Amino acid sequence: MSSTVDTDTARAHRAGTDTAPGYRPGRTLPLLVEARRQWKRRRTMVMAIILGALPFVLIAAFAIGGTPSERGSGSNNRINLMDTATASGANFAATCLFVSAGFLLIIPVALFCGDTVASEANWASLRYLLAAPVPRARLLWSKLAVALAFSLAAMVLLPLVALAAGTAAYGWGPLELPTGGALAASAAVPRIALVVAYLFVSQLVTAALAFWLSTKTDAPLGAVGGAVGLTIVGNVLDAVTALGSWRDFLPAHWQFAWVDALQPQLEWGGMVKGAAISVTYALILFALAFRGFSRKDIVS
Repeated sequence: MSSTVDTDTARAHRAGTDTAPGYRPGRTLPLLVEARRQWKRRRTMVMAIILGALPFVLIAAFAIGGTPSERGSGSNNRINLMDTATASGANFAATCLFVSAGFLLIIPVALFCGDTVASEANWASLRYLLAAPVPRARLLWSKLAVALAFSLAAMVLLPLVALAAGTAAYGWGPLELPTGGALAASAAVPRIALVVAYLFVSQLVTAALAFWLSTKTDAPLGAVGGAVGLTIVGNVLDAVTALGSWRDFLPAHWQFAWVDALQPQLEWGGMVKGAAISVTYALILFALAFRGFSRKDIVS
């Protein structure tokens, strides 16, 4: 027994830390435990209900106000996915992504990533987690991984419900493109999955911004609102054409590059550029969050 203790002590000293025998930092705050804690939060349930209800709201709106083709939505010579929303379940799922990508899908990402650390500080439980002891880096990795997983789940939930509801309402068929042509249903589903994957990558900037703010404040609403507000500022700047080629460095400039995936010939150029910009900004912000939190004096 004594030799085991001596070995553990020697290993701890070689690592430059003094730890109790049998203590494994990597086993603290397991991902499953953190996921259960976040799943039981009321805001998680509310967000799931909102995203799950959106397709049914749109179906009801079409039933009351008429389909886009009946209203002659293409008469203004502007072509978008809304024009073919009721052509099939695949079209309806693509339309739901189109109307929600610019703002609605930003909310769950900012909420899950911005609330995760700040809420612990707000409840005055953050310092007790670290005293458990949970290493600071381990705490951040666990919370970030769960927050990103919940964000991805939110983005998957919307098109899944929309595809099921749209198929029930408008039938199963090819994805009709507003510019002409169609994608077979067997090819449309993988394309929609690619769209969801790109949307998740493009929202990593919002996730990283919210997570960084979450490590800086004790107010969850401040972190969430700050991330949403700065994302909106990015959208506004992208609309300023006077910026010229500088807009190419804004993540917002590429947020609808996924439309290239819904073409007869798949185009990767815009999505690759948008993903590179988003990942670059996200890595910088995540690094700032870990660096700042490792040196922060935790008093709450």
